[in-house]
Amino acid sequence: MAEQANKEQILAEIKDIVVDQTDIDPDKITLDANFKDNLDLDSLDIFEIVDALEDKYDIEIDGDEGMETVQDLVDYVAKQLDEQK
Repeated sequence: MAEQANKEQILAEIKDIVVDQTDIDPDKITLDANFKDNLDLDSLDIFEIVDALEDKYDIEIDGDEGMETVQDLVDYVAKQLDEQK
């Protein structure tokens, strides 16, 4: 149960970062949203989001992980945080 709350918290954080760095409507930032196709983000936008998450959670995110959707990123961050415990 705690993991679900953790993922919701990560999703909220991703939404905050994306909204902060772009003009995207937060309602469009869903778990199944694709960064490039649905949110129209380029690689620099994605890099900045990943960089902000790394700073926030003090983790390393491998850019080669093939994260295309918000769900991919949420799952990856949750996994990194679990491994820190």
